[in-house]
Amino acid sequence: MHIAILDGDRCHPKRCNHECRYYCPPVRNGAKTIEFEDFDSQPVITESLCIGCGICVKRCPFNAIKIVSIPDELNKSIVHQYGMDSFRLYSLPILSRGRVTALLGQNALGKTTTMNILSGVVIPNFGNFNSKIDKDDVIKRFSKSVMGQYFKDLYDGSSRAVLKNQYVDLIPRVVNGKVGDILRENDHGNMDTIVSELSMETVINRDIKNLSGGELQKLAIAMTLMKDADIYLFDEPSSYLDVNERIRISEIIRKLSRNKIVMVVEHDLALLDKMADQINLVYGGPGAYGVVTKEKSTNKAINAFLSGYLKEENVRIRQNSIDFNVKSSKRTSVAAKITSWSEMSKHFDNFDLHVGEGYINREEVIGVLGQNALGKTTFIKMLSGSIKPDSGFVENELKIAYKPQYISTDFEGTVYELFSTTLKEKLQEPFIKNEVIAPLDIEELYEKNVADLSGGEMQRTSIALTLSKEADIYLIDEPSAHLDSSYRMNVAKIIRRVIENNKKSAIVADHDIYLIDLISDALIVFSGKQGMEGKSVGPLDMRTGMNVFLKNLGITFRRDEITKRPRINKEDSSLDREQKQNGEYYYTY
Repeated sequence: MHIAILDGDRCHPKRCNHECRYYCPPVRNGAKTIEFEDFDSQPVITESLCIGCGICVKRCPFNAIKIVSIPDELNKSIVHQYGMDSFRLYSLPILSRGRVTALLGQNALGKTTTMNILSGVVIPNFGNFNSKIDKDDVIKRFSKSVMGQYFKDLYDGSSRAVLKNQYVDLIPRVVNGKVGDILRENDHGNMDTIVSELSMETVINRDIKNLSGGELQKLAIAMTLMKDADIYLFDEPSSYLDVNERIRISEIIRKLSRNKIVMVVEHDLALLDKMADQINLVYGGPGAYGVVTKEKSTNKAINAFLSGYLKEENVRIRQNSIDFNVKSSKRTSVAAKITSWSEMSKHFDNFDLHVGEGYINREEVIGVLGQNALGKTTFIKMLSGSIKPDSGFVENELKIAYKPQYISTDFEGTVYELFSTTLKEKLQEPFIKNEVIAPLDIEELYEKNVADLSGGEMQRTSIALTLSKEADIYLIDEPSAHLDSSYRMNVAKIIRRVIENNKKSAIVADHDIYLIDLISDALIVFSGKQGMEGKSVGPLDMRTGMNVFLKNLGITFRRDEITKRPRINKEDSSLDREQKQNGEYYYTY
């Protein structure tokens, strides 16, 4: 069976010659496979007449068409379709009280659609997008599973669902006032407890317009937790949060699941491993269709995701597996140094930063870890030269390529125009095209205006631009923000390839432990008092650096026996106690 997807934002019938219809073999044989109501309207593709040749996909000058082949049996399990030639979702997860169920998969596969259906925001139409579906039809369709009772209780009001949206940065557009006033309006007698659990005391009197991304995230979680509900749905609760806060959120969500129905969409695999009891993987064609698999144990699901192959479904979701290696416990000193820095300090009105001396070798990637508001970004800016230290210095004036934490651009034009203007002839280099542009799917964005890019698209664009530039050292601040798990792992591989191929170096600050573990040869660890004082140690070898960092957190990691990925030990488990006693918070052999 072939399904056709038309991206309405990319389709510009006034600017083309209707190549999709003109070159379609069935149309040339008299079939009405692709039709235009009039010259200026977008085409309608009749899937039942499509032979799946893909010629329209290649001929469309705006890359607006996707033709995807799927098994016939999937069509029987369609849950929701947005319209003619548009995205469709197949199957739903099964939720139950007393456990945390999670969704894991690429973006644009229907995870948010699934959450909207489970919260009652969207009524599934089972592919009948031209007809209004009655809620009784939904209950009847799922009557043979526990989800029939789930939807019955949801629709008749016996169960109340609350959804924490992923787009927390949009909150200031719809809500005004001080944080405390906003929370008091939603208080059900648990405000003080939740504010304490989330450590929000310092923002209570702040105006919502002055909150950072992490503070907005905690506000959204607080408002969700304060509501008296039976079903709690969290869409990407860790975005903008540092590792400490992510651990805290995971513990709150696990505690909540003891007597509630809880579901989470999360891209931080280490956090997901700690938080979820079961995971439903989601695969398919981004923007075209998504299939929710049956639940798997957390460990089995994450290992399958990393391997790129779903054995039970006999589906390959990625060409190559993602492999972790136990890094050496020693940092080599024989490699050629490209730059070093002395002890440095920087004073702001309410914040003091003290950076320990260090150096970076050629072909080395240094990871930077630490809580938010400890000066990691300031340190990177001092290395880049955009901020001058009050004391100390950076040796060697090097050519720097810098990707900031918060990405913004006032460029007027398309993504292609941005790349061609910035990179010029370098854009056509085979390595850049094949090892940077292609893995980040930048060509799919070429026709989009830069101003219209989503957070994830802007992140991919910024990473690709930074890594495509000629530089001695690449400074990359929080590359995982807004990206799904697949892209995060991809970014780690791309950075390593660029560094090794070009014999350059990089410093990468991030909160995703998996990304830092995959990418780093050494670590710089920040500690101190958030928003008041920060200090760094390192670079340290991976084992020493992770032990310093995790000891501050009070958590231990072990290695998965199959994939060698880091896994958080349960607090006060025998292995947790043994590792803490031995001072081995990270590596076990």
